[in-house]
Amino acid sequence: MRHIIQTGQTLCYDGEGSEISCIGSWQDGELHRGAPWPCARFMVQGEVVVDHLTGLTWSRDANIGGFPCTQQEAYEQIAELNQHQYGGYADWRLPNRNELRSLVSYQAKNPALPNGHPFTNIFLGWYWSSTTAAINPAYAWSLHLEGARLFYGRKDQASLFWPVRGIGNSLLPETGQKQCFNAKGKGIACAGTGQDGDFQCGTPWPSPRFSVQSEIIHDRLTDLYWARQADVTGKPVNWERALDAVSEWSAKMHSLGLIWSLPSINELASLVDCSTHSPALPENHPFLRLQPGYWASTTSYFETAWAWVLYLDKGACGVGYKAENTFHVWPVGISHAGDSPESSSASNYYR
Repeated sequence: MRHIIQTGQTLCYDGEGSEISCIGSWQDGELHRGAPWPCARFMVQGEVVVDHLTGLTWSRDANIGGFPCTQQEAYEQIAELNQHQYGGYADWRLPNRNELRSLVSYQAKNPALPNGHPFTNIFLGWYWSSTTAAINPAYAWSLHLEGARLFYGRKDQASLFWPVRGIGNSLLPETGQKQCFNAKGKGIACAGTGQDGDFQCGTPWPSPRFSVQSEIIHDRLTDLYWARQADVTGKPVNWERALDAVSEWSAKMHSLGLIWSLPSINELASLVDCSTHSPALPENHPFLRLQPGYWASTTSYFETAWAWVLYLDKGACGVGYKAENTFHVWPVGISHAGDSPESSSASNYYR
């Protein structure tokens, strides 16, 4: 598996939110799919922190602006940081959506950052990204550090900002956004804006991105395999039923030599193209029977009776109440030679 990092979730929970053994659960807390976090993930260098997982450098002060501000004011304050070479650097920028999400631990809350992180002045509120919300270009994607929700807010409203620098390594792909927009949602020239469409940081997507293999789609960016029919239950179900439905569906597909599961929230989010909406998927995608929202195998640590959900029309990462028949099921697969759990039972048999 490429260009996906682990969510950080290490525990498993039932449909009521009680902790259970991960063995045989096929939840995110058992599978740990994606690039593992280094033991010493963060390194402090004076006023900055290097993330050895992504290769990005962040300001150690997570509230360097002091007060919430509009997105445009965030760009202007970052320009001042560069003018004064904050931390010894003059290439600070506002992180794009993928970069901001990369800091999150889904096994933490208040803040939703990895245990033992070295950052200071954490604010349990919304942080700007440089990525415009395609569903309404007057809005931009923001991350809430209390519990890790990712949604969009008006660019002329107030949030905090957390500057980043560097090009990182190959783990984080581009968001797909190539255009830029002002606070009213009007398209503008990207040069010098500091927006996601200006820098387009991250690993470029392959072209074509998806390969159709009968009823299975191979994502050449992440090396994940997805059911082409993106609704295996034909109706919204609760979270525990979603886990069982993938198990039943997988039993019918074992001849393909893939290991199937309910995707983690990072695996689901990897499909999102931030340049479009309804659905927020790359142009000319080959998927059928798409639905508005999909369950992830990742439990919400903020409230464990809830689980993470990808809202596909918008591209948002939110949560749903596990007990309710609210969201749909989209199986994801990896090959036996892929990035399966190092010591999990998942690597030993078909599900």
